[in-house]
Amino acid sequence: MSHLGADHLTRADGAVIILPSVAGEVLRALIRDLTTRVRADGGEVPASVRQLLYALHTAAQRAEAFDSVTAPFDSSATGTTPDPSGTVSVAEAAALMGCSTRHVRALIASGRLPAERVGARVWAIDAAALDHYRHHRTGDARP
Repeated sequence: MSHLGADHLTRADGAVIILPSVAGEVLRALIRDLTTRVRADGGEVPASVRQLLYALHTAAQRAEAFDSVTAPFDSSATGTTPDPSGTVSVAEAAALMGCSTRHVRALIASGRLPAERVGARVWAIDAAALDHYRHHRTGDARP
């Protein structure tokens, strides 16, 4: 029996389709849980989960870009992505990279990952800079 009409979001093989309009919300919920778990047991985020987080991040960014193009013409556009400024938090960056928040802060402090301070202890990391770092770093060992 389907729950809340979710049959159209489930494929025959059991895979779940996550709509771009909710990808940001799903990403935030997963990051909150993973951050708590990593802090509690010091564990590592599995590679398959990091791939899922990255896919959700990409989907949320694409939905945001699509909404910014269609919003003036479509009153149903919702814009439900995490941050319209295109930034991610230290915790989000750590979850996406599968490392600790301490490591992300060290990258910021060393200048290897550009970020802007937006509060006493809060950093906003440019999502594009994070993607570039993740895909182009060389010889950087993650803790």
